[in-house]
Amino acid sequence: MRKILVIGGSKGIGNAIVTALVEENSIINISRSAPLQPHTNLTHYNCNILEDALPEIEEIDALIYCPGSINLKPISRLKLEDFRNDFEINVVGAVKAIQHYLPSLKKGNNPNILLFSTVAAKLGMPFHASVAAAKSAVEGLTKSLGAELAPTIRVNAIAPTVTDTELASKLLRNERMIENITERHPLKKYLQPTEVADLATFLISDKATSISGQIFELDCGIVSFKI
Repeated sequence: MRKILVIGGSKGIGNAIVTALVEENSIINISRSAPLQPHTNLTHYNCNILEDALPEIEEIDALIYCPGSINLKPISRLKLEDFRNDFEINVVGAVKAIQHYLPSLKKGNNPNILLFSTVAAKLGMPFHASVAAAKSAVEGLTKSLGAELAPTIRVNAIAPTVTDTELASKLLRNERMIENITERHPLKKYLQPTEVADLATFLISDKATSISGQIFELDCGIVSFKI
């Protein structure tokens, strides 16, 4: 049974990942609230990734860092504190976790790290300056660490488009907004958390041992196609 550390697994994409993996793996979740579904294979630590000391874990096969932000404002309304906050949760939190658990990952079986970006890091989108800047840093971190930690530890990232989570609820708050977002995507859909979890499950598995330093656009066609 593989030991997988999920940071931010109580809600949204992180929770979908925990649900997808918990039956066949030993899952350790670190977040400010516990996942709703208890399980004998699930251990939870109540922890604020930016403020609290991280628990010691002897050996880890995969580290999945899920915390993120969707802070959408015109540049004239974004404060420097917005940029700092988005960078802290998306980048500094990931770096803190990776540095702390690197010795544990090196003891793991096919150890790997999975981070999260956004389609806005490649597709210029109004009002995304702060989050796109932070997630672009995540992509740079993915590639740099993938090179630095090879061949021992693989590092990849998923860059989803709009996903039906609590974090994105303001973007999907009424039928008109749902219709507009659906129509903007060439595949005429947006993502469900389970779809992201499916890709995450593959990337941390033994089926992906030749993949590292990659950013996977889970985009419903919005980055790749112009239709």
